[in-house]
Amino acid sequence: MVFMPKRVKYRKCQKGRKRGRAIVGSTVTFGEFGLQAMDAAWLTNIQLEAARVALTRSIRRGGKVWIRVFPDKSVTKKPAETRMGKGKGMPEYWVVVIKPGRIIFEMDGVPADMARNAMRLAASKLPFHTKLVSRARGY
Repeated sequence: MVFMPKRVKYRKCQKGRKRGRAIVGSTVTFGEFGLQAMDAAWLTNIQLEAARVALTRSIRRGGKVWIRVFPDKSVTKKPAETRMGKGKGMPEYWVVVIKPGRIIFEMDGVPADMARNAMRLAASKLPFHTKLVSRARGY
């Protein structure tokens, strides 16, 4: 299951910036535990899928997992050995812009030590530093 939008208004988008902290999606809302981003980065659809697979396999189909982000920004690339000019390249893959404080995954229905281990495995697949946050502790 590769994450990508079914359709978008514009196929190609500009690069943009990753400044500031996440305001929306920075608290654990659905589950008991969450994986929070500490750095700004682009998270590709392939990286997100790899982290999801690691997370679900670790908890052995127990509990419930929420994915709080979705890659809806296209990244374009020009073919190799192409001269400058001739317009923007074709869309290659999809990313989600991650800002510090953003919750990536949430989990519920598993013990704390199992959740910690599963989130650690998922975090190893991500291209930025993360931390485990809990609703019980309130941060």
